[in-house]
Amino acid sequence: MTDLLTSIQAALGLPHTPIPFTSSGALPSAFAVTDLACASIAAAGQAISELLHQQTGRLPHLEVDRRLASFWFSTSIRPVGWSVPPLWDAVAGDYATRDGWIRLHTNAPHHRAAAEHVLGVCADRAAMASKVAQWAKTDLEQAVVDAGGCAAEMRSWAQWQAHPQGQAVNAERLIQFDANGSQNANPWQGSVAQPLAGIKVLDLTRVLAGPVASRFLAGLGADVLRIDPPTWNEPGVVPEVTLGKRCARLDLQVKADRELFEVLLKDADILLHGYRADALERLGYGLAERQRLAPGLIDVCLNAYGWSGPWQNRRGFDSLVQMSSGIAEAGMQWKNAEKPTPLPLQALDHATGYLMAASAIKLLAERLNSGRSGSARLSLARTAKLLIEAGAGTEEPLRAEEQSDQGLLLEQTPWGPAHRLQVPLRITGTPLQWAIPAGELGSHRPLWW
Repeated sequence: MTDLLTSIQAALGLPHTPIPFTSSGALPSAFAVTDLACASIAAAGQAISELLHQQTGRLPHLEVDRRLASFWFSTSIRPVGWSVPPLWDAVAGDYATRDGWIRLHTNAPHHRAAAEHVLGVCADRAAMASKVAQWAKTDLEQAVVDAGGCAAEMRSWAQWQAHPQGQAVNAERLIQFDANGSQNANPWQGSVAQPLAGIKVLDLTRVLAGPVASRFLAGLGADVLRIDPPTWNEPGVVPEVTLGKRCARLDLQVKADRELFEVLLKDADILLHGYRADALERLGYGLAERQRLAPGLIDVCLNAYGWSGPWQNRRGFDSLVQMSSGIAEAGMQWKNAEKPTPLPLQALDHATGYLMAASAIKLLAERLNSGRSGSARLSLARTAKLLIEAGAGTEEPLRAEEQSDQGLLLEQTPWGPAHRLQVPLRITGTPLQWAIPAGELGSHRPLWW
């Protein structure tokens, strides 16, 4: 735990201050998943604590609950009388090839179409398995990627270290900060209770890591506006990650929508995006253009496989990075299993999300102090390296029982009532709380308040 927290504090330029962690136990895993959850949440809390210290002269106390941190890294919502849709597409998952294992990520319709372009249409997992078994894993991975899909063969940590992309990730910092030279002299509008009040966050992220970051910022008072393309949906995670946000849709291929987007961007304080490294550039919104449109913008982005090397523009997700980087293979050895064994939850996504939030807060504190803005880049693969090198976690089991109803917060969502777990982070005088319940994508207009 200490090594993980110290590494994250160093990456963020935060003081190496011990932070108390309450309760005990850990999620069963080959790696220190609960420690990673606690350390990344603590770092985000420490970033806001340092901002408050800068603005008020008082440094709030903070602590993190291990049990709650573990639960929030899985899901924080407990539906009452309804169910969250399945997280995975019917044919997504791990398959045996002629010479090893591969994971196919088919949650998005166009990603499933890409896999079926290579393998043929598959009605179910059995049909997919029979087709995958005829391929060599490396050939199939490349074929699916070339078709515009998402796949990852299972590699060991040693194999990843020898791979050109693994070597590129090893050379990258956990968080790559850059100053952009633009100025913003807006004063702090927040308070101890809502440190990010008055801060506009334009959220272009999807699925988990980026939405976790913007959810955290919303809980501290930021005005978060999430923008999705017209047809995008992710029903398995929307109830989890849209808490505290307004969600709108824009088509950046359409002139009128581009004009709306540029108005939103001009007024934003923080931009979060999780596109592949070249995606915004191809839309005409590269970093230089974003800075021209919005001087003083804090720009925080992530991708799957890092910002250098041959895979920097490759599509990827947490589950694929676990396969590529050796996590799933190490889990298989740890459990003495016959198939890939990933982490018990999508810890790379969640941890990177809190690191994104911490980076945004750190850059905001710098802008409030000096007027200078900046950017930060993170990747799931670099977070994977952090976790793998931290070694194994504790053997002490996490208590499985949920909180009593007294510890749950009632939330009225469009799908029905739900309970939301209490937050794992406690900051004296600064409660994380969300004014807007989780809602459907596209349920708001693309406007700031």
